[in-house]
Amino acid sequence: MKALFFSDIHGSLYYANMIKEIFIREHADILVVLGDLYYHGPRNELTQEYDPMKVSEVLSLYKKCLYVIRGNCDAEIDEMISDFMFYDNLLLDINGKKVFCSHGHKYNIDNLPKQDFDVMAYGHFHTGFILENDGRLFINPGSISLPRNGSVNSYIIFDEKGIYLKDVGGNVIEGAMF
Repeated sequence: MKALFFSDIHGSLYYANMIKEIFIREHADILVVLGDLYYHGPRNELTQEYDPMKVSEVLSLYKKCLYVIRGNCDAEIDEMISDFMFYDNLLLDINGKKVFCSHGHKYNIDNLPKQDFDVMAYGHFHTGFILENDGRLFINPGSISLPRNGSVNSYIIFDEKGIYLKDVGGNVIEGAMF
């Protein structure tokens, strides 16, 4: 199985459309969005082509293979305009690994959940990384639309061989093998 992870779209139709291109290019089986889908938040500038309703339409194209985590900028009303469910967090089995998915504002490398996991996937910080700590992997796809701290617009691919942080052009930034 090939899983595609994104986070922090913040209402950008431009980058939501890029997700469609990346999903096809990567031949992904599932799409996991780690929160902050529509609203840009009070500390962020408006994203490129800000249009939350159209972002919802784009993501709805993948509703049969889509998992969405609620972020700190996502509200109950966001679920009402969406054709898919939002989860506070989720434990997925991806290629035999237990993957705990969260937005990152509650659970992250510094505040672990009680659930057992092999990999923790979260967004929120707008900076992509792959870290190993105490035998577990912690992955963050960064922000597709509003990268911070000198990082680039990015996403993560998780396949049978490993986990890869990539820029939106498909270039590998870093990776971890199993």
